[in-house]
Amino acid sequence: QQIPNNHFRKQWQTRVRTHFDQPGRKLRRRNARITKAAALAPRPVDKLRPVIRCPTIKYNRRVRAGRGFTFEELKAAKIAPTFARTIGISVDHRRVNHSVPTFTANVERLQAYRSKLILFPRKVGKPKNGDSNSEDLAAASQTVVASTFPIAPYADAVTERKITAEEKDAPSRYRELRIARSNQRQAGKRAKRHAEKADAEAAAKK
Repeated sequence: QQIPNNHFRKQWQTRVRTHFDQPGRKLRRRNARITKAAALAPRPVDKLRPVIRCPTIKYNRRVRAGRGFTFEELKAAKIAPTFARTIGISVDHRRVNHSVPTFTANVERLQAYRSKLILFPRKVGKPKNGDSNSEDLAAASQTVVASTFPIAPYADAVTERKITAEEKDAPSRYRELRIARSNQRQAGKRAKRHAEKADAEAAAKK
């Protein structure tokens, strides 16, 4: 018989992770945000993000900020992708547009951002075509894009209501779709059966 040799002396106290530095980390994160905003000024501290719908049936009624705008949305808004990245617009070359309302909302979002954008010249005193005038440059201030262009739920969101008497008495659309699907699947077999029956009747008459 073997003698139990359990390892109970693991000195777990020396490997406990504590989080007593949370207040200090909070202060350092705040100072880092202030330093970043001061370095970016007068540019915004964040980028413009598109409006997208959450995936899966459970959450697709919700809208949230996406990774970036598609090339089609930028093309409809008449903004080049390379130029969009330089003026604070995020671009996502992977995303594909599947919904017309979302596409239209993002194009309008881009146009609204472009209309309010104050574009500084690259060289001071040498403005080019498309740069803002001196009055707009003097009145420019640093803003947060997420608060200036918030993402609000669509006005045509689905709301719950009670079923009316007309809808209760109406025929079942689900049953109609099932019958139509069944007819489409059985069309070939039924045509073949009718043809065989017609051939058999013709042969019996001879």
